[in-house]
Amino acid sequence: MIRLLIADDHHIVREGLKKILAFEDDIILVGEANSAETLLPMLEDLRPDVLLLDISMPGRSGLDVLPDVRRISENTRVLMLTMHPEEMHAMRSLRAGASGYLTKDAIPSELPAAVRRIHAGRRYITPDMAERLVSELTQLHSDDPLDLLSMREHEVLRLLAQGDTPASIAEQLHISPRTVGTYRRRILLKLQLENTADMIRFALSHGLI
Repeated sequence: MIRLLIADDHHIVREGLKKILAFEDDIILVGEANSAETLLPMLEDLRPDVLLLDISMPGRSGLDVLPDVRRISENTRVLMLTMHPEEMHAMRSLRAGASGYLTKDAIPSELPAAVRRIHAGRRYITPDMAERLVSELTQLHSDDPLDLLSMREHEVLRLLAQGDTPASIAEQLHISPRTVGTYRRRILLKLQLENTADMIRFALSHGLI
């Protein structure tokens, strides 16, 4: 039996996932969380076999919380869920330790198979996403500026570029506004940018917002 935990901030999405999986005799839901704050204590208590983790939860995103998930329950396999099919997010998820990446529009037909595959110790991405990733990798240069950023710097860049204030970012990421300023300076230095306007242009040109 595959013990499954769902982490998604949208109630309607969680209900839809449960309905899809209710017909699977070998998958049992052991819990559901609507934020990183509720997820981590549940993860420690339940130690599920598979975690369905929304990449865009409010506060700490799925990507941001993934290292904590791996630390707390290293045997839990993580399947990232997203509304966005960007190759960048898929690659970052897999590099950060996720076992699979699935867009929500593909869930009804592919979710049970994805859960079983990663539970068996294998990776899962859709054939369409695999084709996109291969295409992306063939065009990737070793000096890609995004590769210079840490996961947290990447997240701060995205939030600053979409117009969030340092205070708002600090609250979302559970860090101080001063630390946000430190990340901002590092981002400007690494990407050789001058100001926030340059960051916005960079984020737009790289599909971050």
